[in-house]
Amino acid sequence: MDKQIYLCLAHMSESGLEQKYVKEAFDTNWVVPLGPNVNAFEEDLKQFTGDTHEVVALSAGTAAVHLALIVCGVGPGDEVLVQSFTFCASSHPITYLGAKPVFVGSEPETWNMDPVLLEEAIKDRIAKIGKKPKAIVPVALYGMPYDCKRIMEIADRYDIPVVEDAAEGFGSKFDGRILGTFGKFGVLSFNGNKMITTSGGGALVCQSAEDKNTVMWYATQARDAYPYYQHTAIGYNYRMSNICAGIGRGQMMVAQAHIDHHKHVQALYEELLREVKGVHIHRQPADPRYDSNFWLCTATLDADVKVQGQENAYKDCLLYTSPSPRDRG
Repeated sequence: MDKQIYLCLAHMSESGLEQKYVKEAFDTNWVVPLGPNVNAFEEDLKQFTGDTHEVVALSAGTAAVHLALIVCGVGPGDEVLVQSFTFCASSHPITYLGAKPVFVGSEPETWNMDPVLLEEAIKDRIAKIGKKPKAIVPVALYGMPYDCKRIMEIADRYDIPVVEDAAEGFGSKFDGRILGTFGKFGVLSFNGNKMITTSGGGALVCQSAEDKNTVMWYATQARDAYPYYQHTAIGYNYRMSNICAGIGRGQMMVAQAHIDHHKHVQALYEELLREVKGVHIHRQPADPRYDSNFWLCTATLDADVKVQGQENAYKDCLLYTSPSPRDRG
């Protein structure tokens, strides 16, 4: 079969709601990184996450991780515990701040951060460097919830803030509660391949209005309230575009339908591959507290199972490599 199958494509609403809000932005000249669409999108997300948290819409999920770590006080010489089985955006912002990522292994049921290994890592770092990690970053890999209860219990015991990377877990729940609302901060992503999209963008779920204001300040260049340019901290241009937020507002109208569709696809795979030898669809734990959005359906294959043509899987890929030291000049 020559047809290319994409992992997860963006799907716009059939009624064109996204275009309506984008057109409004053009018609009213709100073509800037703030405005009515941004405000309304943040309110939509606040309602979606349970109406008990504040939300800041940002340019990317990676930006959300970065700002969350800043507000948690992460800086040069610090360590942050992060899930080892994850996309690089979970860990790269740690290095932006001059801190060191310490990777924690996963447990087999969810493929997410193992609470037992998490506590061992905390004890190990305290014993070896004399101080505890500055933050913990669990990840909802492929949309699967992590063990929120045990991870939060450990974090609370050692008084370490949790930054939930729910970039792939939009709409996933643990014990009836939306991911991203357990820790001090929750990271959402609206990249083109996520459950809903704003073309490119993300958001940070905050526990309080005070945290939201601090995040907003850093996301808008950390400009101090003076009639001239004055900055007492380094800020960033991380606010979401009013155009992108317009797409997000339309997507929120179909968000639950997208989640339901992904769950339907997972159920199909589970049924169709039930008796296929050597192929093991990854399911959520039998524990009813777990409610995955199944952003991506995943499987493991026995060692003797081969996929036809797998040797050519990456034959036509474009590989972007970093320049050699000599090329850097």
